[in-house]
Amino acid sequence: MRYFMELQYDGAAYFGWQRQPDVATVQGTIEQKLSMLRRVPTEIVGAGRTDTGVNASFYVAHFDSDTPIECAQLVYKLNKVLPADIAIIRIYEVEATKHARFDACEREYTYLLTPHKAPMRRFSAWHYAVELNVDEMNNAAAKLLEYDDFTSFAKLNSDNKTNICHISHARWEVEADGTLRFTIRADRFLRNMVRAIVGTLVDVGRGRYSVADFEAIIRSRDLSRSSAGAPAVGLFLSDVRY
Repeated sequence: MRYFMELQYDGAAYFGWQRQPDVATVQGTIEQKLSMLRRVPTEIVGAGRTDTGVNASFYVAHFDSDTPIECAQLVYKLNKVLPADIAIIRIYEVEATKHARFDACEREYTYLLTPHKAPMRRFSAWHYAVELNVDEMNNAAAKLLEYDDFTSFAKLNSDNKTNICHISHARWEVEADGTLRFTIRADRFLRNMVRAIVGTLVDVGRGRYSVADFEAIIRSRDLSRSSAGAPAVGLFLSDVRY
C-alpha cells in the first residue's frame, strides 16, 4: 500500500530536502522518526529537492507499507516526535502506482522580499531596502514564459539531464504591508534556479539591467551573465500539483 504525506517545513536548520550522510536533512529527519514509530525501516520519496535553507509551505512525499495504517493517528504521533520546524499536515492512501515526484505535473515556488525591517518575517523574507521598480520586474518576468532553456539560471556541476523547463506563471505582487511576493510555476525547476531568477529580477528592479538585458541573459545560456542568487531565507516551495 502506498501513502501520500503532505507536510511543511522551515529549512533553516537543514541541508536541503534530500537525505545525505552526516548532515541534517528534512527527508532524513522524517525517515528516522517514521521508522522509529513504525518499527520498520521506512523510506520516503519526495516531490523534488529543495536546497539548503529553503522552506516549504506545502510539500508532498510518499512511502509504502505492507500493512494498513491509521493515518490520523500516525500524523499525530509524527508531529509529537518531529522537531518544531517540520509539521505533517495529513497522510492518505493512494493507488500503488502513484508517485510523489514523477506524477507531479506542476510545482510552485514563492519568494518573499520585504523593503523594511520586519521582525516577524526575519526568518521568512529577504530584507532588501533598495527601492525597486516592480513594473519593470514584471515585464522582465513575463519573458520567462517565452523560453524553455534556463541554463543561465542553473547551478554549475548539477546532475541535470536537461535544463529545459516550461514556466506557466511568473509574477510579482505587492502586499498591503509593502512585502513583495514573487510566484513562479513550472513543470520542473533546476537547482538554484528560482533564487538566481529572483536575484536577477531584483537587479532589473534596481536599474542594473533593462528588460532587454534580462532577455539577453536568458538567451545567452550562460550562468556567469545572471546575478547572484537571492538568499534562501525568502524561498518557499508553496504547491505541488498532480
